[in-house]
Amino acid sequence: MSYITLVRHGQANTAARDEDSYDKLSPLGHQQARWLGAYLQDTRAHHPRVFCGTLTRHLETAASMGLPDPVRDPRLNEIEYFTLAKLFEDQHGVAIPTDREGFVRHLPQTFEAWARGDIKDAPETFEQFESRVSDALREIRNGDGPAIVVTSGGLISMAVRQAMGLDIPAMARVALAIMNTSLHRLHPIGADLSPVLFNAVPHLEAPDRQFAQTHL
Repeated sequence: MSYITLVRHGQANTAARDEDSYDKLSPLGHQQARWLGAYLQDTRAHHPRVFCGTLTRHLETAASMGLPDPVRDPRLNEIEYFTLAKLFEDQHGVAIPTDREGFVRHLPQTFEAWARGDIKDAPETFEQFESRVSDALREIRNGDGPAIVVTSGGLISMAVRQAMGLDIPAMARVALAIMNTSLHRLHPIGADLSPVLFNAVPHLEAPDRQFAQTHL
């Protein structure tokens, strides 16, 4: 067994209100990824295995980081938050937020309704999302050598939930905290993965880069 370093993708299209429009990096997102790639190279980080989801923003982040061609696994894709939010609005009248403060309130509401099964015709159930994340990370953990995984904030929050036994509101708070191109490490301790690093952005700590510490 070996450890897994999870990377959230760079900043995507923040003006988007649907899945397809969101799924591309902004110019800043590409720069964040280049800075992260340079940091990993400078520190001689050792990740002989590279994985990512199949979304455009995952592939663009990996490419801008200068990573070798990754293994693409759809189980590492993000939840379809925009789709869930639209269904939640249509079925329960909960308006889709237009600002960050509204989003902070909306995300845990959406997660809890989804987990209860109150959002009908969702692209996948909460349980299916939970299972695919667990299955993918278990397979990666059981491989040979440290792995780096380029993915999304929702998946990282689910990985932390599974490692720490978090409830849904706590999982939502984790998701809201995760910055673009942040590093998160899960280390095998006994039979389980345990978090030993969360939301680290050493490549964005310099004063002239702190503007690039983005969440959306």
